[in-house]
Amino acid sequence: MEDHAPLTMKDIAREFGISVATVSRALKDSPRISAERRAAIQQYAREHNFTPNVIAESLRHSKVQPMKVIGVIIPNFVHYYFASVLSGIEEEASARGYRLMVATSQESYEREVRICQSFYENKVCGIIVSQAKDTQKYDHFQRLMDAGVPLVFYDRICTGVNASRVVVDDYMGAFNAVTHLIETGCTRIAFYGSAMTLEISKNRYNGYKDALLKHGLQPDPELMRFCDNRTDAEAITPEILQSPTPPNGFFAVNDDTAIGILYTAKRMGFRVPDDISICGFTNGYRAIACDPMLTTVEQRGKLVGEEAANILIGHVERTIPLDKAERRIVRTRLVIRGTTR
Repeated sequence: MEDHAPLTMKDIAREFGISVATVSRALKDSPRISAERRAAIQQYAREHNFTPNVIAESLRHSKVQPMKVIGVIIPNFVHYYFASVLSGIEEEASARGYRLMVATSQESYEREVRICQSFYENKVCGIIVSQAKDTQKYDHFQRLMDAGVPLVFYDRICTGVNASRVVVDDYMGAFNAVTHLIETGCTRIAFYGSAMTLEISKNRYNGYKDALLKHGLQPDPELMRFCDNRTDAEAITPEILQSPTPPNGFFAVNDDTAIGILYTAKRMGFRVPDDISICGFTNGYRAIACDPMLTTVEQRGKLVGEEAANILIGHVERTIPLDKAERRIVRTRLVIRGTTR
């Protein structure tokens, strides 16, 4: 893919004033083309990031229709939420005759770029993606859209491109959770969240902050940590609980982090929820596998996946225009269990 549109063999042929068949032979290293001409064409193709369309090439003389394959990019498989989103995508896609090609970015921008390129080369009909944590540039997404590949973002959306998206109501989920903590007696509530480069982090932080302000409490920077996994939560929670004015409530960006807080607090002799209340965000299986069971915001990942697949297939089948960016919000709900009073 080039900056705006992918380079084709027709473009190379036009550049050299030769036929597409000659370009094809040169790229396949055919001895029918002079070595000098072959080298020039191959170098030009390399310099302009030309990638052959693997599937289209094999179908060029076939009456078989291209496979209806959707590319799906997941940041990681560790979180129950992403697995449940994938389940929703697969169910909706399968019911409508589509198959999935799934890859995980492992939270890496470089890997995400390579996956997008691979999906493009394999001619997926569209891509559903939640961006990696360290993705700060979005050229790879824009190039796909410029090439006519439909994109739908879920959970972690890319605000730099005008693409369709499905998100949960992160702001209201956090607002309602922190309101519940305040209404059940918490006056100092810590916030454990992801980096503010992600929209979901900003939205959940804003929900947390606004709930405090609405109830006359001031956000305290001393109670805020960048922490979104259990390992880090277990490492940093002792320090915050040993401070002169420790929190009596915690709101965590996901269940894993909340469970790290829970076990650390219990190890240190705090009673949950008598001394400390804890609320997470996901409502995965782990939320009911801890003691006490976790109060958390349910994200309804399966529904997010179904909505994302529904929109993407709409773009592919042109029932939703490619240039119409759909925005759908899935409502959250607070599930109250044993870690809050």
